[in-house]
Formats: sequence, C-alpha cells, structure tokens
Amino acid sequence: MSSSSGNICIKLLAIALFLLLILPRRAECQHSILDSTFTFRAGTVKTVNALDIITRQTGYHFTYDSRLINQEKKTVMNFRNIKLSVVLDSILRNDSLVFSVIDKYIIISHAEKPPSLAADSASQEKIKYITGKTVDDVTSEPLPFATIALRNKGKGTVSNNNGDFGMKITSDYFNDTLSVSYLGYLRREIPVKKAFGNNLTISMKREFISIPEIIIRNQNPQEIISRTLKSISKNFGNTPALMTGFYREGVMRKSELQTYSEAILEIYKSAYTGTFFGDQIKVYKSRKIENTDRSDTLAIRLKAGLSTCLELDGAKNIFDFLSSQSMADYTYRMTDIVTYDDESAFAIEFEQHENIELPLFKGTIYINTTDYGILNAEFEVNPKLIHKMKDSFITTATHGFNTWPVSVRYSVSYRKMNNRYFLNHVRGDLIFSSSQKKKLFNTQFKVFFELAITDTELNNVTRFDREELAPIHSIFSKTITKYDPQFWGNQDFLRPEDNLLKALRNMNVKLQEFSK
Repeated sequence: MSSSSGNICIKLLAIALFLLLILPRRAECQHSILDSTFTFRAGTVKTVNALDIITRQTGYHFTYDSRLINQEKKTVMNFRNIKLSVVLDSILRNDSLVFSVIDKYIIISHAEKPPSLAADSASQEKIKYITGKTVDDVTSEPLPFATIALRNKGKGTVSNNNGDFGMKITSDYFNDTLSVSYLGYLRREIPVKKAFGNNLTISMKREFISIPEIIIRNQNPQEIISRTLKSISKNFGNTPALMTGFYREGVMRKSELQTYSEAILEIYKSAYTGTFFGDQIKVYKSRKIENTDRSDTLAIRLKAGLSTCLELDGAKNIFDFLSSQSMADYTYRMTDIVTYDDESAFAIEFEQHENIELPLFKGTIYINTTDYGILNAEFEVNPKLIHKMKDSFITTATHGFNTWPVSVRYSVSYRKMNNRYFLNHVRGDLIFSSSQKKKLFNTQFKVFFELAITDTELNNVTRFDREELAPIHSIFSKTITKYDPQFWGNQDFLRPEDNLLKALRNMNVKLQEFSK
C-alpha cells in the first residue's frame, strides 16, 4: 500500500387562488388542471384526506404550509363535474389563500397584499424569510441535505438531517425562482414570491432510471474515476471564489449537549488548478454555548473542525479513494445510475481490499454521467478496522479513562451553477465510547461538524490579510469567548435537527432563535 494513501487517510481523519370567484383566475398555462372538471364521491372526510383523494385522481401533489390548513377539519367531498378550483374553494374555505400550478404540483400559499400607494418604498420590507421541509412525495420521509438555492445564483442553503431548511431573501431576489435538488429525485422549482410566509412541505418525486443491468456491469468504475480527475480543471474552474458559509460543531454526551459552537465564515476558495495558494477562512461572527464545568470528569472536544472541512473538499484535496496512487488499495463497483436535476449520475461503491491492514474508507461517490463532475460523496472509515485509528483522534487522553472511536462518517456535496461546480456542504459525524478504567459501563459521545455554503461570489475576489485568518488548526470552541443572543441578524444558518433542538432547549441559556 502506498504511504501517500495512509497519509491522506490520517490527514482527513484527524480531524391556490381563493377569492371565492370574485375575480377571474389567470391560468398559468393555456388550460390549467385547476380549470379541469372532476367528480368526487367520498362523503364527509378530513381535509387532509380530501387533498389525498384529489392527488390520487389528478396526479397532482400539494405543497403548502400545514399552518394554513386545518387538516383535521371535516369537509364534504361530493362533487359532480365541477372545476377543481371550485372544489378546492369549497374544501378549504379560506379567501386569504391562493393556489397556483407548477409542473405536477399545486402550491397553496398566502395571497399577496397589494402595496399601499401611500407606502414609502424605503419603508417596505427588504428581507423575507422562507422556511420549509424537503420530503419524499410517497413516503413523506424527510430528505436530509437537499440543496435549496436560487436558480443560477450563488445564494443557497441545505436542509438539515430532518429535512428542515430556512433561507433569507433580499428584495433583489423576490422575482427569482427557488430550485430544490436531491440525488435520485426530480428537481422542484418554486417562484420565490410563492414561498414567502409559508413553512412549505416540498415533496420531491423520485425518478427511477430504467438501465439494463448489463449496461451497468459493463461500465468501468476506474475509467469513470480517471475521467473525473482529468475533468476537475474544466468542472471546478481555475479562478478563485469568495464564499460565505455557516459552520457549526458540537459534542453530545448521551442526549445532553456539552458544547455547541457556530459561526459565519468567509472562505477564500483558491483555484482548483494552476495555483500554489491554499484556501483561507475568516470568521465573521462566532459564538458558543458551554454545558460543562470543572466537576465533569470527562469531556471531549473536536479538534480542527474548520481545517477538516477544507481538507474534505475532495476535488481539491483528492479523496483517497479517487487518488491514482491509492486506487490499487480499493475495489470499485458501479451499482446504479440516478437522476440529479435534469441530468444523471453514476453511483460507484468503493471499499478497501481485505488484505490492506490500515483502515481506509468505504462508501459511495456520485459522478455526473455527462461532464464527470463530482456531485456527492458519502463515506466512512472501515468499521472493521476503525479501532486502529484511536491515536489519530485522541490527542490527550483523560486521566483514568480509555476512549476510542466507534464510527466516523463523512458526506461532501457540490453544487453545479452555470456549468461550474462549487463546494456546497460538508458534514462529519463521529461517535466515541469512553470508559473509566476498571469500570464496566461505557459513556457514548456524538461529535459533529458541518459547513453549508450560503453564498458564492466570483468577482473581485482577493486573498485575506494574514491577521484576518482564523486559527483553523485549533480547537474552534476554545477560540470563542461568549454567546450572543442577537447573533444571526440577517445571516442564513442551518436549522437545528430535532434532537439538537431539544438539547438546546434543555440548557439553561436563553436561545432567541430556538425558543419557538
């Protein structure tokens, strides 16, 4: 096995319209589904069931904020050759709502209030907030780490582990379109104005590509990877970018949050080829919450989370499992071809050879079938050999305790914008166990770190001054001295997952953003 393979491995690891027919509806196409007539004979049903019946008969799904509709309210579902728009008016009975049709979805939202003629434009709201949840349209299961972005713009975010997301939109983008993407699913697009004031449930439709197995088997994964490496310059560009990102990290002991840190970062992303300059990070804002004291006999902190996020950009710091020097250490198998937006991607599984003793990675990488751009990589340290990596994680052992890694998982995604790929999201989830010497029971710690890119600029990009740089190789939480309850302002951040939100609420801290 090559020494570079081991070094790279260790380096990574260290770390509707409802106006009651007062006004005529304007169809969004020549003949909208809303103008089609239907017959329903379901009797008295709950509103949510009535919408399901409409979906099954029409093939159109609904997107709406659950707070707008009383789903448990009983309604009479008896109609004969009635326009769907009239059916919906009768069922929902709310003249403050509008609905519109995009693709195979009916979006229910608040009616926009016309601006007052006396209103001063300077006093009008300049920033609005969009929130929602990405789910599978059949199972309603959440889709974590979906990309939510403005079409062809650098501004965007990702959904959290529960599929929840939030995004602040300035007036410059009110007429733009929100694009939602997820591997294996058809892209959803929603006008930004239709999303304001609604906590939308965005149902994503899975698309299965019928590919004969023989075609999949005859693909050579190593050749695909080779083409991917040769296409990095073309796909990722040779000019730098200035990115704004949200970063967070935390440590949970059992279900109790010990430390939680978060920051707004500016990242100088150097060119992927043709430069000796590395990436830089500047901390714009940061804060932390501590839930430990001197009486705690055992505490774990994440080492160099910021640095690890940069290292995990596997298109710049080539993933070990993509490196030509390490390819002989792995087996590769193309398992599927999946949809992504209007394109498709190879799904290639990889795992280290059984005769390799040093723990390497196993997982799946997704590569665009047309331009060979890297879309996503999900991988973990070989669980059979992870015990050998103890010294790579534990810098100073707590006296009287043994601590060892149980699971180390990473995910990295890229976003294609105007035919160029950009880093989009990085996530690491690590689990450790610790036991006091000569004691029977173990204590489990969950450590996580996450970086989501919320904006990307390509014009007038310059490197940061040395004195502005963040100490990326330090323990990030130790570089922060306070908690600021007014921290975010108009900046974007990732919404905490349910378990993290519960832990935050349990702490003796007034958390403005998380108290609702």
